[in-house]
Amino acid sequence: MGYAQLRKWAGGFGPVQVAGVEGTGSYGAGLSRFLRREGIAVVEVNRPDRAVRRRRGKSDPVDAEAAAHAVLSRRACAVPKAGDGRVEQIRVYKIAKDSAVKAKRQAVNQLHALVVNSEPILREELAGLGRKALVTRCSTLDLSADPGDTNTTAAVVHTLAVLSRRVQTLDAEITELTARIEGLVKQTAPRLLLEYGVGVDSAAVLLRTVGDNPERLRSEAAFAALCGVSPVEMSSGRTRRHRLNRGGDRQANAALFRILLTRLRDHQPTIDYVARRTQQGLTKRRIIRCLKRYLARHLFAVIQAALTRHPTLPAT
Repeated sequence: MGYAQLRKWAGGFGPVQVAGVEGTGSYGAGLSRFLRREGIAVVEVNRPDRAVRRRRGKSDPVDAEAAAHAVLSRRACAVPKAGDGRVEQIRVYKIAKDSAVKAKRQAVNQLHALVVNSEPILREELAGLGRKALVTRCSTLDLSADPGDTNTTAAVVHTLAVLSRRVQTLDAEITELTARIEGLVKQTAPRLLLEYGVGVDSAAVLLRTVGDNPERLRSEAAFAALCGVSPVEMSSGRTRRHRLNRGGDRQANAALFRILLTRLRDHQPTIDYVARRTQQGLTKRRIIRCLKRYLARHLFAVIQAALTRHPTLPAT
């Protein structure tokens, strides 16, 4: 209702063709989707820099005016992600899965810590078990410890049972979410999973970085910059050099690195490239940067072809 009122208010000043929205990937996502459904182009607007805020102050009217100036002057020209197709579904499921994986890791660490600090009899029984066997064994422990019991071992046994069952619940949750993500990735960009070293998680991260509307990225160079693998020029005078790009989506950067690690191990073309560049005098760090840039170029072409040929359906 509030979005419709905003649309009506803005239309009172004349036809609305473009809207500048800050935070289109978070708190502005709902407004961006509404405006696109209304046929209004949406442009991502960054917050005013600190120098401007020191000069003019900070208030909603000042920020709105700065956003309007950025759109009209074409300083703001980034097209936000559509957020209304399969890739958005992948993003949402990935958030839940990453949270479950983190919680599971924490529970397993707590489980091992309790075993190490438990009484010798209990520790000797559980210490030699692997992770899976430990969780299975602890899940059979008795949960009926009396809260008023002063016996520490009873509290440890109860907690081990609770933590192990939590791990089992999170395991089931992770398996279910992984299946959902894999199914969506196969529907969206099946060829991506055929690329050497690309698993479900890495594919999901890269698709999320591109979004449901790959046309918003003008070239593979834009995708490389978005992943933080494009070199940044730092030349001065007669000195010409480049430094590492520390910006971009760091999860996408990490996904490219994971893919590259797999290729460095047993992908012959990658191994040959490393040997050739090493002979040319490049360090391993520089070679990895070159390979990540190549991967970004290659995988973006795969993703772009998949999303262009098979446009993602609206999320249901």
